Amino acid sequence: MNTKMKLEELYEKKTIREVLMGASSFLNSHHREVFAAEWLLRERNDWSKTQLIRRYPELMSKETKKIFLSDLKLFMEGLPIQYIIGHEWFYDRKFKVNPSTLIPRPETEEWFDRYIKMLPNQPFEVIDIGTGSGVLAISHKLERQYDQVLAVDISSNALKIAKENAATLDADVKFYKSDLTQAVKKHSFDLIISNPPYISVDEKSVMDQSVLDHEPSIALFAKEEGLEIYRRLAKELPAILKPKGKIIMEIGYLQGTSVYHLFEKAFPEAKIEIWKDMVGQDRVVYVTT
Repeated sequence: MNTKMKLEELYEKKTIREVLMGASSFLNSHHREVFAAEWLLRERNDWSKTQLIRRYPELMSKETKKIFLSDLKLFMEGLPIQYIIGHEWFYDRKFKVNPSTLIPRPETEEWFDRYIKMLPNQPFEVIDIGTGSGVLAISHKLERQYDQVLAVDISSNALKIAKENAATLDADVKFYKSDLTQAVKKHSFDLIISNPPYISVDEKSVMDQSVLDHEPSIALFAKEEGLEIYRRLAKELPAILKPKGKIIMEIGYLQGTSVYHLFEKAFPEAKIEIWKDMVGQDRVVYVTT
């Protein structure tokens, strides 16, 4: 017997509470994440949790219901919620994202919070390599207005989104199209931050299908078992890092030892640490010269 609820049944629901409860039941009957219903409704309408609860008794307008059910359909087809609603939150700020940009992860926000709180209270010249939607560069600038922040990416489409985010959030960040450091060879920096592509192609079999289908491969995968970009950066960064400079870079959870040795060779006098993330896995290489 087929017990799966049909999306069309939600058109019969009247109040916001009824539609939301029906949507949650619909997702549950199809073995999909139930939380997605509330997330889609709140973020699409820019409602807080409290505002949503207060609206429970209200009738849902035809237009709101039409958009909501369309969003649910896209979610059922595998499109990530962030691409459906067009944004993701990072460090309490809303950033526009689309399939040209990687969706920011909590692990990245965790290490951003750690390093931004430990930097000395003095002006830095900063570069974000592979900026994507600009979350790291923009968030850094907004937290430390006295720093000069540059950001580079090889993708013109990603840079377009990053510039929109900087304009929306009023962050004075300079953006350049560049294959890693090629466009900034004449500059030097106190701090280099990066969340480069580091996933090995061999790991595709264990990845979520929606990530493979929708997020940009150029921001996810790297050759040489995911180490290609780190090898290139280990060669390029010594030329643009100032004395007593810092490098903070996200890594894959199996790459700590390999990346450590790459940067140990590139910066023989430096102190190098591997930071672990919230679940105890290797997540960041931190280099201080």
